[in-house]
Amino acid sequence: MFRWLASDRNRYHLRARSVVLSSDEIIEVRAAQRTFEGAYVRTALSQFSFALIVLKVFTAEFYSIGALFAVYGTGVLFISLYRRHQGNRQFFSEVGEDGLHRRKFRTSGNAVIILTALSVAAYAGLIVLTLNLAQ
Repeated sequence: MFRWLASDRNRYHLRARSVVLSSDEIIEVRAAQRTFEGAYVRTALSQFSFALIVLKVFTAEFYSIGALFAVYGTGVLFISLYRRHQGNRQFFSEVGEDGLHRRKFRTSGNAVIILTALSVAAYAGLIVLTLNLAQ
């Protein structure tokens, strides 16, 4: 019923074009998707779970901390969507100055920088909210 052609087996489909990848590159793409996309989603779910526990178990003084973790989880979820979007464009071709076509790979450094900034902001907010509880 479904028959894969050998030429289609190592083809990474992008929106308007396809890039032919080797078996090793296909394995790298799949491993990155399993590892990083799953990690972002698991982190977002754990932040939502912690926010729910804080909101349900603790008193009203801790609601701001629960809301902070809910916002942080939402931010991580949006970053995971952004990283997935960028991951679909990691492989591209470029014509060099000498006229040769070169295959390029772009890392997901932008998503890491955004996640780092979000995490620093969230933990700074957590410190401020915790210090406000002590007063």
